[in-house]
Amino acid sequence: MEQLRQVQTPQGVVSYFFVQKKIKNLNLRIGRENQIVVSVPLRVPPERADQFIRDKADWIFRVQARRDADRQDLDPMPSREVCRTRLADAVLRMYPQVEGLGVRFPQIKLRRMKSQWGNCHWRQGYITLNTALARCPGFLRDYVALHELVHFLHHDHGPGFYAQMTALMPDWQQRRQALKGCAWVLEAGAGEEDAPD
Repeated sequence: MEQLRQVQTPQGVVSYFFVQKKIKNLNLRIGRENQIVVSVPLRVPPERADQFIRDKADWIFRVQARRDADRQDLDPMPSREVCRTRLADAVLRMYPQVEGLGVRFPQIKLRRMKSQWGNCHWRQGYITLNTALARCPGFLRDYVALHELVHFLHHDHGPGFYAQMTALMPDWQQRRQALKGCAWVLEAGAGEEDAPD
């Protein structure tokens, strides 16, 4: 028996193939295209495989993010002008999501940071985005932009913040995992000059 199943985990939804075989143990395999297969002994119910996926979710997302990052052909560090354009465009694309919730359009500052992709200075009305983010794919720039914009509504990473992110960008957890796979660019550009504000 082979069945496609989905499991909600704290890290996000995992889709996998449930396969019953004449084997003794549960086996988890992640294929070349990040396809997940859980093989189980014949009498093991699908719910047990679901729990196995939940237990291994951290590992699954780490492996997938690493593979995705290895596959991503990240751009070289662009010029200051291109960097500013890419990051400002991400904020412009995401701003309509929060505009109706009372968020005023923020000032955008760019800075080279070693450990953050961005931060929100909600009291002062601006966000700072890491210039290294300009090397990442647009869907990851959009995630960081929305993340910082949502901080104008929820100043911490409490339940309200995550509920708002889910409402505005249902796949934000997958994007966050993919962004973790790009963390090497934070160290790669440690000697680069900051883009001016």
